[in-house]
Amino acid sequence: MTLTRLTLATLTLSTLTITACATMQVNSYVERGADVTRYRTYEWAAPDTQATGDPRLDNNEFFRGRIQSQVDRRLSGLGFELTAAAPDLVVHYHASVAQEVNANAVDQLDTSCEDCEAFVYDAGTIVVDLVDARTRRLVWRGWAEGSLDGAIDSQAAMERQIDEAITKIMERLPRRL
Repeated sequence: MTLTRLTLATLTLSTLTITACATMQVNSYVERGADVTRYRTYEWAAPDTQATGDPRLDNNEFFRGRIQSQVDRRLSGLGFELTAAAPDLVVHYHASVAQEVNANAVDQLDTSCEDCEAFVYDAGTIVVDLVDARTRRLVWRGWAEGSLDGAIDSQAAMERQIDEAITKIMERLPRRL
């Protein structure tokens, strides 16, 4: 009976730990004094030429296209217009994937760690920058980071996570009144 409870407790804690890894954290910064709502048009910056070191991301047209189409959709919904003729903003994104380790201790009543477990997972970050086209100053940055939870190897799962990340990032963009 005690072993069953311990096994159940271990499985529950492991599940909670993995779920906690999957939580997406979203943040943003606005340049002090910048009024992001005054901008009306934008264009995309040239893609990163510096490799991330991850062949799943580097020169991946599907990944880039998905991010750009989602950002375009969100910006359009906020009243921004994509243009190549004298845009107000230049939009740039950067993405990275790194392996992270999450360790937990099932028995924390003493200093020993007999039931310690470590989970290695892929953590992804997407950063979206809005740069003033005239001054070339960064006026807004939004980013999302979290566990990819196997999505890096599944197109459908990756598309869902990109969509969720971009939606949450763009929700932090100041709105026009």
